Amino acid sequence: MTPLTPLSYHILLALADEDRHGYAILKEVLAQSQGGLQPGTGALYTSIQRLVDEGHIEVATRRANSGDDPRRRYYRLTEEGRSALAVETGRLTELLSVARRKRVLTPMRPATTRARS
Repeated sequence: MTPLTPLSYHILLALADEDRHGYAILKEVLAQSQGGLQPGTGALYTSIQRLVDEGHIEVATRRANSGDDPRRRYYRLTEEGRSALAVETGRLTELLSVARRKRVLTPMRPATTRARS
């Protein structure tokens, strides 16, 4: 299995705990990446369609709540998508282990504040 792109990984991760519509996926990707990944709507929906085509996600038939906008399309993670997410998470975990063994990662230190003069 080929590695997932960062955007595809974050989309699958956003759908791991609940079905979401496109804008909710975008907000979750921003939150998960702490603003480090800021896809435009074109890139987001292109990635969503690719993940649908690959069978990793599907359009959900059930709405989150009955008062929701009927034009919103909700997506859900498939079993194949959950498996791809697990495989990619394992690959990233192993990659981080190698970085730690090579002492590439340094321990994070608490931020210090300076007194203003």
